[in-house]
Amino acid sequence: MATMQERRLEGLSEKIFLDRYAWKNADSNETKVGDVVLVLTKDDPKFPSKDVGEVVAREGKNVTVKLRNGELVESTTEKLTLTIEKTPEEMWDRLANAMASVEETAEKQRVWAEKFRWLLDDWKLVPGGRIAAGAGASEELTLFNCYVIPSPHDSRGGIMQTLTEMTEIMARGGGVGINLSSLRPRRSIVKGVNGSSSGAVSWGGLFSYTTGLIEQGGSRRGALMLMINDWHPDVEDFITVKQTMGQVTNANLSVCVSNAFMKAVKEDADWDLVFPDSADPEYDFLWDGDLDKWKQRGKKIVHYRTVRARDVWNTIIESAWKSAEPGVVFMEYYNQMSNSWYFNPIICTNPCGEQGLPAWGVCNLSAVNLSKFYDAEKHDVAWDELSRVVRYSTRFLDNVIDKTPYHFPENEKNQQNERRVGLGTMGLAELMIQLEIRYGSPESLEFLDKLYGFMAREAYLASTEIAAEKGSFPAFEADPFLQSGFMKNMVATYPEVGEAVTKRGMRNVTVITQAPTGSTGTMVGTSTGIEPYFAFEFYRQSRLGFDKQLVPIAQKWKDAHPGEELPEWFVTAMDLSAKDHIRVQAAIQRWVDSSISKTANCPSDFTVEETAELYELAFELGCKGVTIYRDGSRDVQVLSTAKDEKKEETKTESAPSATVLSQTEVLDTALNASVTPQQKQVFDKEYKSRPKILRGATYKYNTPFGMAYITVNDMDGTPGEIFLNVGKAGSDVFAMAEALGRVCSLFLRYGDHGNKVQLLVKHLKGIGGSGAVGFGPNRVESIADAVAQALEAHAGLSSEHEQAAASEAVTVQTGSTAEKPKVAYTSKDLCPSCGSASLLNVEGCKTCGNCGYSKCS
Repeated sequence: MATMQERRLEGLSEKIFLDRYAWKNADSNETKVGDVVLVLTKDDPKFPSKDVGEVVAREGKNVTVKLRNGELVESTTEKLTLTIEKTPEEMWDRLANAMASVEETAEKQRVWAEKFRWLLDDWKLVPGGRIAAGAGASEELTLFNCYVIPSPHDSRGGIMQTLTEMTEIMARGGGVGINLSSLRPRRSIVKGVNGSSSGAVSWGGLFSYTTGLIEQGGSRRGALMLMINDWHPDVEDFITVKQTMGQVTNANLSVCVSNAFMKAVKEDADWDLVFPDSADPEYDFLWDGDLDKWKQRGKKIVHYRTVRARDVWNTIIESAWKSAEPGVVFMEYYNQMSNSWYFNPIICTNPCGEQGLPAWGVCNLSAVNLSKFYDAEKHDVAWDELSRVVRYSTRFLDNVIDKTPYHFPENEKNQQNERRVGLGTMGLAELMIQLEIRYGSPESLEFLDKLYGFMAREAYLASTEIAAEKGSFPAFEADPFLQSGFMKNMVATYPEVGEAVTKRGMRNVTVITQAPTGSTGTMVGTSTGIEPYFAFEFYRQSRLGFDKQLVPIAQKWKDAHPGEELPEWFVTAMDLSAKDHIRVQAAIQRWVDSSISKTANCPSDFTVEETAELYELAFELGCKGVTIYRDGSRDVQVLSTAKDEKKEETKTESAPSATVLSQTEVLDTALNASVTPQQKQVFDKEYKSRPKILRGATYKYNTPFGMAYITVNDMDGTPGEIFLNVGKAGSDVFAMAEALGRVCSLFLRYGDHGNKVQLLVKHLKGIGGSGAVGFGPNRVESIADAVAQALEAHAGLSSEHEQAAASEAVTVQTGSTAEKPKVAYTSKDLCPSCGSASLLNVEGCKTCGNCGYSKCS
């Protein structure tokens, strides 16, 4: 084997490599002086931090580690990650030999070990995380990233069986997708126990909770996708479940949408929510979540209710706008395009959404690093070398199918029957910058069609060549295979592929998948997946800590051109319009037989209406799914930057690179601590100072957290100040209520626009918390909802009926201060474990009535 030049990883790249992919020494007690280790420097369950260093002293289990920055850290062996491999070269040797070991003869093993080693060298092919971590290192760890298990059997035993299957897969490193549509709706009758069902969504919460308990190989949490079909009676609860704090916090959510549903949305038609008749004598034996199959058997369908399709669609859109979930998968269209349409329907996707799979389906992933294929002399793609890499990569992934351990015979049977693989890419954005092509431009769409069409052609031809040598996947039938939506497009453009499939067969039912490659791409130091760079300077929050990232290609250009702006082909995710993101996704989707992990990044002021347009555009352009992320729509995001530019109507010019601020600087900016004198004059002019005396009223509302006393004071005839008194002083509820009042007051007293009260009511009203109290006009969903109702009543915005109900609980107040109301109730606080408003002070201890959490003072 040719000698390869050793390459040293640095910074976050080295941390990721040692933490996730290097072969581990299971016994950290074997650590000795001189070992390079990963040490836990911040032991925080949510925001831990690890750093690379060398052990310089050890006494018993106590060690001293010298970090890469020279700092000395005292630790223990339990907080160290000790690896057998220290460099990528050692990993590449392991992977090349492992994947070649399944070839039939010793000679083929030698030949392919050399070819695979060339393929892996310099990160031309970056194996999927499970392959990198497990191949040749463990007989227990799966080499498959993606799993979909069958929809749970609609019984307690069936649900527990699904839970066991999910846990076993996650514990060995695999992400799992589950479609919940097989579970009967909430409140439906369960005859065996003379009761009613808690519903599909509640059982999804169980799967989510269990996922949060699982840690895979000490370096990452379990990953879960939950889906539900558009006909299910619980679909609306599923869409909004994450708006209730503490519910389904460890799963991604997507709704499976049919062509018929999209037609009903477009035509503003009604939509029936239905479920099979569970009283059918064959229900327990035949029902598996496939409604079409149930209907084809002539079985009875129970109609639950009729809704307006557009209302359901708008709920999806509004929820995605608020929190980036749920995503949407156009599942009927997906199956029409799928090569397995004739024998194995797709029912769900993996956690990142790029791999739609049948029940017991799996997929192994790796990515071609496109940044390595720039031909500087020709200012073009190095097409010949790319062809060679794609063809070798296809065989590499096919060999994974025979190398991986199988922990469920159903997985092995399904994968050996269809041999599904997923070759993707990373480094696309970097390659396009090298080629001086602006991501998202019309020119880029032509380039992407050429690039990904070329790769698909090479991969399919490689799969036919392997089929001629080793045989087609057992379920292969040439005629129906060539009739899939994807293959019709492929053959129309590349007829030689159709001829090769007919003549040689096909080794793999699918070949192409575009996965996100977040960790592997960051480790390699290039752009991840098919995404543009998030920014050219940004922070990354992960289980390894909070790390500042600089994009090398942008930094190199800046160093060579001091004082100049980056050229227009240096474009970031937030420079693009959301529609540009979707057009790129659609251009690449044409050549992807599975699916794509792609996020349409949107600015913080992106509207609900724009979100709806985006989702509908994705459907019209032939995307199989769509996910958006509106900047700042989640409390915690993996990548962050302080960039906050005004949104433009059309973004066709390149924007300046993002400015990175420290956390302190970001806070100062938010609080206007660093405004210039001129800016401060504008701020002071627009901000109405509080006079000495204000008059208003105090409103009393019962909330899920206890009684709330809400004081609304007027300024210039309209509400200008809000005080909230909820819970015991010193509790989290008291603190958050005070913060809500201050922020509302700030909003009401800033600027002269006349619809401030209506706008505040619109955004606060109906926000759901951990429960609700009251009925009809007295129903209160949360403290925020109570504030909205108080403002409505005070400003005369609510109906006469609502005002009459509110007037029963109003205390008129005058003067500059108000007498503090006497609180005669048991206040509740937020449970730090489950997040519900169920924490009570009992005999000096704080006890949660929901999950049992307890802490004594």
